[in-house]
Amino acid sequence: MDDVKLVGTLDVTELVFLAFVLFFLTLVFYLRREDRREGYPLEDETTGRVDTTGGPLLTATPKSFLMPFGRGTVTTPTKGREKLDVAGQRTFRSPGAPYYPTGNPLEDGIGPASWAERAKHPDLNAEGHNRIVPIGLVAHIGVHRKDADPRGMSVIGADGKVAGMVTDLWVDNAEHVIRYLQIDAGGKSILAPMAMARVKGRTRQVVIDALNAGQFAAAPVPAKADEITFYEEERIVAYFGGGYLYANRERQEPII
Repeated sequence: MDDVKLVGTLDVTELVFLAFVLFFLTLVFYLRREDRREGYPLEDETTGRVDTTGGPLLTATPKSFLMPFGRGTVTTPTKGREKLDVAGQRTFRSPGAPYYPTGNPLEDGIGPASWAERAKHPDLNAEGHNRIVPIGLVAHIGVHRKDADPRGMSVIGADGKVAGMVTDLWVDNAEHVIRYLQIDAGGKSILAPMAMARVKGRTRQVVIDALNAGQFAAAPVPAKADEITFYEEERIVAYFGGGYLYANRERQEPII
C-alpha cells in the first residue's frame, strides 16, 4: 500500500528524509562553529597572512562558563591568546616546515618542550582543597610498607651522574598516587614528574633519564612551597618532557 500523501506527491517517508537532511546540515554547521572557538583565525604558514574569521556561519558566538569554587567565569574564545611569540625559527619557508629552538631548547616551548597557557591557580578536589600537595599535608596517605619509599634516594640522570636526592613526595589526594618527586638538586628544590621516574629499591636510586644531571637545577619550580598551579605543572612537565629530545645532541639525530 502506498504511503499517505500529505501534499501532492509529498508523503511521510519523504518528509522524514528531508527533515533528516536538514538536521544533518544544521549539525555540520553547528559543530564547525564550535570547533573554531580557539586557535582561529588561522595564519598562513608561508606568508604569515591572517585568514578571515569565516563569517557568522563558521564563527561561534562567545560562550561563558561558570567556574567552581568562586573562580568567576571563563569566556571563549579567550582574548589575549591569539598570538604567542615562540623562541624558534622554521627550518625552511614552506608549509609544514618544522621549527627549531633558538635558545635553551628545554625552555623555548618547541616540540616536546611546548606548553599551554593554563590557568595560574591550583587544581582542586571535590571538596575545594588543593589536589596536589606534599604528602605531609595529608595524614591519610602514605607509602605502603611493601613499596620502596623514594625519599632519601639518589636521583640519577640520563648521563649516569647524580642529580640530587629525593626529599619529599607530592601526592594527588583525590586519586592517592604520587605525582611529583621533590628533589634537592645542588641546593635548589625542584619537582620532577613521578611518571618519568623509575625507583630502584635495591640500589636506593631513582632514575630519571629525561635529563642529564646538570640540567635538573634549571627546571621550573612552583612559586609556593606547598602549592602548584596548572600553569606550573605544565611548565615542569614540558621541561622534563623536552629532555627526551633536547637533553643531548645524540637524541636529536636520526637512528639510522
